[in-house]
Amino acid sequence: MSALPIVAVVGATAAGKSDLALDLAENLGGEVVNTDAMQVYRGMEIGTAKLPYDERRGVPHHLLDLYDVTEPAGVAEFQGWARDVIADCRARGVVPVLVGGSALYTRAILDVFEFPGTDPQLRARFDAELAEVGPEELHRRLAAVDPAAAAAIIPSNGRRIVRALEVVTMTGRPFTANLPAPVYADPATVQIGVDIDRDTLDARIAARVDRMWADGFVDEVRRLADHGLREGLTANRALGYRQVLAFLDGELTEEQAREQTVSGTRRFARRQDSWFRKDPRVRWVPYDDPGRVEKALAIVAQVESQAASED
Repeated sequence: MSALPIVAVVGATAAGKSDLALDLAENLGGEVVNTDAMQVYRGMEIGTAKLPYDERRGVPHHLLDLYDVTEPAGVAEFQGWARDVIADCRARGVVPVLVGGSALYTRAILDVFEFPGTDPQLRARFDAELAEVGPEELHRRLAAVDPAAAAAIIPSNGRRIVRALEVVTMTGRPFTANLPAPVYADPATVQIGVDIDRDTLDARIAARVDRMWADGFVDEVRRLADHGLREGLTANRALGYRQVLAFLDGELTEEQAREQTVSGTRRFARRQDSWFRKDPRVRWVPYDDPGRVEKALAIVAQVESQAASED
């Protein structure tokens, strides 16, 4: 077991995770590993806030642009890829710095985490219901049997809702009860949370959506629609993309699409924050603390030292 740390920067969208991750990677001689479920898609740049290449400060980034928008993405497959990248980084003496807002992806990578089995007949049944009644109706059904799971899943994410309903039906237990205890797969792991107050975060989200529109987000969605975004099982459920597709299809005005992107992102940010706050292992640093990088580095050094002493 290597004592070289695995560092994960976590927290709500728009809190400033990418900047802190880059700061830590530069100071630690590390490389960034994406854990955002939607940044794995090629062409989804503006709406996922994917850091442009020329803003990555020369730090290598992994697990971006893996799929076309027509391809489904799953956490189990991503877990394997991420763990391979982390192992490669550490074998080269490089600190992997994970960053992204997909809480389940982060846990699946960091923790001792095996996925429940599947039931093809159940899955087919729920897939058929998803096609018939839509994700929002299935989300309501999930909320009735497992409120905690429903709170953690975006109502438009049909694939994850189907999976949760499948597991609940198979096991007779809440989906969240099937998640393992929070135990790191490698003890040399540290999660640094970016702590930000709600009012500031809400303002940042609104400003981010304004920038998305100014940067040509509608044109990005239009281009992706020409390459099969509507037919994709996962990519078309991403926040913002679904709303702009509705605008392009005449179901919403552009202003409604914009407003729904802001409100949906704010709700998602609250769910992210709630998820990470429940994990006592996360060490928080204030988003606006001038010494946040030094504080985060001190936390990493402490974990690294502790892991080395236990080897």
